Amino acid sequence: MVGQGPGSRVLVYDDPVGRTDDDADSVDVTDHSPSHKMPHVEMVPPSKTVDDDKKEDKPLPELSEEEKKQAMMSEDFQLFFDHTTRIVERALCESVDIFMDYTGGDGEGKDDDLAGERLKLNREFYDERWSKHRTITSMDWSKQHPELIVASYNTNEDAPHDPDGVALVWNVKFKKQTPEYIFHCQSAVMSSCFAEFHPNLVVGGTYSGQIVLWDNRVNKRTPVQRTPLSAAAHTHPVYCVNVVGTQNAHNLISVSTDGKMCSWSLDMLSQPQDSMELQHKQSKAVAVTSFSFLANDVNNFVVGSEDCTVYTACRHGSKAGISEAFEGHQGPITGINCHSVPGQIDFSPYFLTSSFDWTIKLWSIKDSKFIHSFEDNSDYVYDVQWSPVHPALFASVDGMGRLDLWHLNNDTEVPTATIVMENNVALNRCRWHQTGAHIATGDDLGHIYIYDVAETIATPKHDEWSRFAHTLHELKQHAAEREEESSLATMTSPLR
Repeated sequence: MVGQGPGSRVLVYDDPVGRTDDDADSVDVTDHSPSHKMPHVEMVPPSKTVDDDKKEDKPLPELSEEEKKQAMMSEDFQLFFDHTTRIVERALCESVDIFMDYTGGDGEGKDDDLAGERLKLNREFYDERWSKHRTITSMDWSKQHPELIVASYNTNEDAPHDPDGVALVWNVKFKKQTPEYIFHCQSAVMSSCFAEFHPNLVVGGTYSGQIVLWDNRVNKRTPVQRTPLSAAAHTHPVYCVNVVGTQNAHNLISVSTDGKMCSWSLDMLSQPQDSMELQHKQSKAVAVTSFSFLANDVNNFVVGSEDCTVYTACRHGSKAGISEAFEGHQGPITGINCHSVPGQIDFSPYFLTSSFDWTIKLWSIKDSKFIHSFEDNSDYVYDVQWSPVHPALFASVDGMGRLDLWHLNNDTEVPTATIVMENNVALNRCRWHQTGAHIATGDDLGHIYIYDVAETIATPKHDEWSRFAHTLHELKQHAAEREEESSLATMTSPLR
């Protein structure tokens, strides 16, 4: 046993003798003490036999062309090659700004508001093979992998032999120009989403009425599951798909223009777990074009329809189905989104709608009349969505290629920031990134644009919630005055 007191020896692997702490800086490592001598141990390499030498010299056998082809066509090789090429492509496309100034010197004296940097183009995604001549029909960001966004595309009429429906997964983290994953099916994809709690699954709602499920773990582009084309499921285009619930209890919810809502288990799409007819006062079915669940609620939701009306509805209970109707739009509803920003004040009753009537309207589920109408557009407004982090901020897109950001605490009549696309394209969809710092838009030519939103707009100040409550109070007062004036005008108008 080596002693621990003064003069004790420290044994090291590459020193034939022990050294004392006091000798650590000395060049002379000779041990003059007569005791505690340790034996010198040399590392002996393993002996090599004649057979080993023969094995090293023996050349590897040359594979025949047939054997090479068979190896390359094997599933293991295909999976390896697919995974490896994706990694190599990421590496080749990366670029790093070596001149980055971390002191902030580059930004001195600059105001992004004044410099027109409220919305700044970050990335554009387009694939010549799969995006061309296809309209973006939906987009969704992954919650598990925030750098991934899935987009669905409808039919390319110029390529009749290509699949009708396409869903592409893009990666904003790397500078690569090709999709991370390519999925397709035999019907135009009208809606898509990442299956929350299952980061490897992508859900698609098709024009034929089928729900399809793709799995990125499987080395194929076609669906691994699909719902049947039967009366038990959907028979019209599915414009709405969403996974709601918790890790241990969740369902895929789909709604179609056939007026039916279905609830599915992702493990079995052969038949819905539950289905419900969406009818208002026992009249004809509501042709749903868009829907949105209230914040932190898997039962109550709002839907927009082709008949220009908005409805509230619930999945379960004695009042299951359509409950209230909200009239005010003069054209089919294209988008609907409930307020879901958490904070010191609850704004969950409020929601926005966009329409073919060129307007966006602000509503509350507690009042059948709209609170405010935003009328700055001169074309169909195709989509609208609240910021996920700012209580008074929302985005909208229209048929003239306009992306607008509305900051209601600053102005309720005109947008705070606007970008207009070139080439006369129509913007169909917009989706905020979960950080609120980026927004994605898709057009009718298959392009996706990712914009950075200036921090001065995207990040809420601490008083935004109280200011928005005051803004809503003023808008409600104006709505009440407008309603009163309308009633007086009706009463005093001459009878015809």
